[in-house]
Amino acid sequence: MIAGAVKPFDVIPASAPERPWLFGLLIAPMAVLSNGVIGGALAYLLRQQGVGPARESSILAFLTLPQTIYFLWSPLTDFWFHRRTWLMIAAAASAAALFAAFREPSLAASATVGLIFLSACLGQIIVASCGGMMGTLQRESVRRRASSFYQAGSLAFGAVAILVLVGLSGRLALRTLGWITAAMIALPAVAALLAPRQQELSPRGFRETRAILWREFKTTFLRVRAIPYLLLVLFPMGSGAMIQLLPGLAVDYHIDGAQVAWINGVAGALLMAAGALATTLLPARARAGVIYVTISLANEAALAILLLGPLRPGVYFAGTVLFLFTIGGCYAGFTAVILEFLGRAGMSGSGRYSIINSLGNIPVAYMTYLDGRGYARWGARGLPGIDAVVGGLGGLLLLAYLLWGTRGSTPVSESAS
Repeated sequence: MIAGAVKPFDVIPASAPERPWLFGLLIAPMAVLSNGVIGGALAYLLRQQGVGPARESSILAFLTLPQTIYFLWSPLTDFWFHRRTWLMIAAAASAAALFAAFREPSLAASATVGLIFLSACLGQIIVASCGGMMGTLQRESVRRRASSFYQAGSLAFGAVAILVLVGLSGRLALRTLGWITAAMIALPAVAALLAPRQQELSPRGFRETRAILWREFKTTFLRVRAIPYLLLVLFPMGSGAMIQLLPGLAVDYHIDGAQVAWINGVAGALLMAAGALATTLLPARARAGVIYVTISLANEAALAILLLGPLRPGVYFAGTVLFLFTIGGCYAGFTAVILEFLGRAGMSGSGRYSIINSLGNIPVAYMTYLDGRGYARWGARGLPGIDAVVGGLGGLLLLAYLLWGTRGSTPVSESAS
């Protein structure tokens, strides 16, 4: 362990149950908000209110900003309260802000968008709290299972929220939907009472606290052993950029709107959740990075079906189903990589988790751009083709480096313990 850093914050009695499945519930409030409302039902509700695509896309782009910059305020969850307490506070405050937003007459009004943005910012505290708590888990096998349940819960609860909100939007007033949404965000947070418990926080002086934080930050990021993890976070394979692009590609494969909504909507989210859970079957003794890259290569191979196959519905369905299932595994593997990179949570676990997780959005951004350039240059096959080729080559290079270039090196997580 990091000397002097983790004892008051990170040590859990050996007899304490770690419950990796619980993280599937702990992330539920943010899943409802991010995947269910902002990433799912909100676009449909805006169109119902007559908001045009240009204004709609601007709103949604603005509301996704907190997930990239939340490392700016997520370190708060490492101080003053236990992380599970922060999670419950953030869920309640986020639910209240979203409830207030749904009481406004227009979802596109500046005040309404501001309230949803506030809710999204508060919701990211839930992500940081979960990351910090997963960092307190002692056994690597438990961490891997927690990563899988965390991602599966995020995808599954998001899908359920979309199904509920879109299904009820034609029958209930917006204010009533606000009550339902707030309940779906706030109630699962009660499960935090079962979360891994930190020992009592002991008061420290500013100088001692600063020294501990710097030591933990340096142990995680400023070592040669951190290089493989930074490459894993920043390389293009398994980015999931194609998720938001697949619906637009469907028309080239002669898929109708109902079929697109089915496979890229709730069914697709459940496929990804199943893929995330499937990673619990993989051996925990294997390095997280090797597992993640291997699953990512399978994900890129699924896109190769769309690249090489004829432009027919069957090809689209086969490629999309395999892609969504394997990308769920990629998400779980990526979370396991973050936890191995993070090491023990220590005093700054939530903050360091948030920094690493935010870096993971960089490949999504540049692969989305490159995939779009592929379509502009080579048409329907160019979009998945660019992703498959760039991601596949990047994954193969990184896998070779992990298997041979880092042989004998000690993982960051072990060096920090």
